[in-house]
Amino acid sequence: MLKVYLLRHGETAYNASGNRYCGRTDIELTDKGIAQANLVHQLLKEIKFDAVYSSPLQRAKITAEIASGTAINTDNRLTEVDFGIWEGKTRVEFIAENEILWKNWSNDPLLTKAGGNGESGEQVVKRVDEFFSEMLHKHLNGTILVVAHNGINRLYLAHKLGMPLKNYRQLAQENSSITTFEIDEDNILTLTKLNAIIS
Repeated sequence: MLKVYLLRHGETAYNASGNRYCGRTDIELTDKGIAQANLVHQLLKEIKFDAVYSSPLQRAKITAEIASGTAINTDNRLTEVDFGIWEGKTRVEFIAENEILWKNWSNDPLLTKAGGNGESGEQVVKRVDEFFSEMLHKHLNGTILVVAHNGINRLYLAHKLGMPLKNYRQLAQENSSITTFEIDEDNILTLTKLNAIIS
């Protein structure tokens, strides 16, 4: 069995300014985001992690470095969803531009590409599931910290929990929130904590 502490990165300027969709844009943490990561460090400092993994995007990487206080490994499979033409825009803005794109994604994110030319939910789930399957074999009976993003965290969890992927937004992932789960030898995920918020 593998025990996972899944952490969403700290606050960024895009989160603070109307929650703009930030997929591949390599945006920095705000001062609040750095403070959040430091609070997580205090919470997790007694836990012995076998390894720490992060998305290569700096908002996740810096959160991981601060929260863990140790060397980290980056993995491209943990990069946020490619949001296509929605990148950098709020939901209100891009719905006003093309409501059909949002309706298609909301109704069927499994096969619909985000923002028309980004990633489908199926593509996201495939790469994240591959990552965790590899971690299960690499760190069997271990504990790891993984720092990633709102979109991929929720899509992956919805998939593993057997939810229709279109319901992924029902799973909250606040900035610097901690979600914990276990993956057994049959690759079955058991959720033990969801969106524990650090304040």
